[in-house]
Amino acid sequence: MSASSVLQAWEACDKIDTLFVLVCTVFCWPIVPTVGIAYGGYSWRRNSMAAVMPSLLTISTCSIQWFIIGYTLAYGEGGGWFFGGFANLFHRGVLSEPVGTIPAILFSEFQLVFEATVCAISVGGICERGRLLPIIPFIVLWSTLIYCPLAHMVWGGGVLGEELGVLDFAGGTPVHICSGATATALSIYLSYPLFRSRKSEIRTPTHIRLHRPGNSFFQLIALIIIWGSWLAFDAGTTLTLSFQSVMALCVTNLCAASGALTWACMTYVETGRWSMDSTFMGAIAGLVMITPAAGFIDMPTAFCFGIFGALLCRQALRIKFTKFAQRWRWVDNADTFATHCIGGIAATICTGLFAQKEVAAYGGLDIPGGVFFDGNVRQLWVQIVEVVIGFTWSFVGSYIIIALIDCVPGFEVLAIDKHISEGLDFNETEETLSGLEYPDEVDYSPTKGTIALE
Repeated sequence: MSASSVLQAWEACDKIDTLFVLVCTVFCWPIVPTVGIAYGGYSWRRNSMAAVMPSLLTISTCSIQWFIIGYTLAYGEGGGWFFGGFANLFHRGVLSEPVGTIPAILFSEFQLVFEATVCAISVGGICERGRLLPIIPFIVLWSTLIYCPLAHMVWGGGVLGEELGVLDFAGGTPVHICSGATATALSIYLSYPLFRSRKSEIRTPTHIRLHRPGNSFFQLIALIIIWGSWLAFDAGTTLTLSFQSVMALCVTNLCAASGALTWACMTYVETGRWSMDSTFMGAIAGLVMITPAAGFIDMPTAFCFGIFGALLCRQALRIKFTKFAQRWRWVDNADTFATHCIGGIAATICTGLFAQKEVAAYGGLDIPGGVFFDGNVRQLWVQIVEVVIGFTWSFVGSYIIIALIDCVPGFEVLAIDKHISEGLDFNETEETLSGLEYPDEVDYSPTKGTIALE
């Protein structure tokens, strides 16, 4: 392709829309490492850095995978029901040709943020028990075989979006159900490994003790960044600076606010004290609930979504505190099952119930609407089918991938007992985010001895 043709295609793009999506993309990227910071806040203080590292590995690995094959599998031309075509391998032809009114290369970058965010949430399933090395091949295989096909099915012209007609504005299924189901599959495998982790004499699959958040300041920072960035996530999904993008931003903020306040107040009623953890979890529940519906519902409905999401996800969170969970080694330390999986399922179904033709028309979209406002009962069943396919695809596929990785010598996914007991920061990483002394610095003196670089 000549330089002149690229410039001609660039001139066909709308510069205001391009600037808008560019700004949204920049604001969205911090979500990915911040998910890791949030997991570091949840975790025992000796596991803080080990909980952050998977999100950093996700940024690097997903960026390379998306460049080579991810984009074309999700959005490549000439695709079918489940996969995109291979015309855009290594981003061939992905330059300034307009996708809507913005250049294709910017559309690709914005969609890469989606993949990396979902992956960062998903790998939270290994928190406090899993090794970091197997995460790299897992990210490559999972993003290629799980996320990209699911994104294509819903948004890229595949069977769920194009043929079935699901309503999923910004990722109820490809984002939240997918990440929640994946994290749950990882956690269950660590509790009941099948291959090398199970056969090892130094690895004992077990239920780890529950604990309070290791660092509430990390949760505060994560809340501030994720809440703000998610507004750009939903607004930018319109790919244009329109009234619908403004509406999406407003309903997202309102839903997160109502969820945060509801969850925090419930905790206060029970304990008589306010909780940073509860406020954070309520906001996440609200953000999860609004994601598939942000461009399809009005503000009063979004307010109710946030309250309902907080109530539902809080009840789901109780599962991990039961004797049943302890008996069956149920571990959900990152709370991805309670918030992203259960919340994502509820959000997707509620979108089918409450989506409105009128609101979608603000962005020039013509949708059949949902059950209550437009009398479209079929949409509810379409959304339920999406939930079943999305959960099954993500859970089963992720379980198979992590099991296969566990077969490879050196890639055992479960950390050894000694490392789990001591804390993964001292064994899986070079640093820690907590204020602990390193074992080799117990007798440290500013004027004696040295730290060797191994």
